[in-house]
Amino acid sequence: MRTQGAGHAPALPLSALVSASSTLQGVRRGDLAAGDRLLISTKNSIYSLVAQSDGRFAVSGGWYSRQLESADGERTLAVNGCTAGGHALFTGIVAAPGLFLELSDGTRTTRIRRVRRIPATTLATA
Repeated sequence: MRTQGAGHAPALPLSALVSASSTLQGVRRGDLAAGDRLLISTKNSIYSLVAQSDGRFAVSGGWYSRQLESADGERTLAVNGCTAGGHALFTGIVAAPGLFLELSDGTRTTRIRRVRRIPATTLATA
């Protein structure tokens, strides 16, 4: 096993990452329908992601609510996936506790603490 230097965890073989991805508890792309909302609490922020029919998400909260000049602080972005803090990207995972969310504009959140999925059908009947 190759290490990255003092203070770093050893690099994992690709087979170990593939195995780990199948056991992650989180929200997978295939779990979502257009209109579903994810509320993602990270170490520093809360994000709202609403699934769009084209596979992208209307993203608001967190960094976007503090930095964007638009009134609603919302951007439509793709979710690249999640990382465990390194460069390996779990592309099938939209959000999972313990991981970091990575968006198509290069934003990477702090560690995810909690994910809540609100189905579009629940929102429509509320």
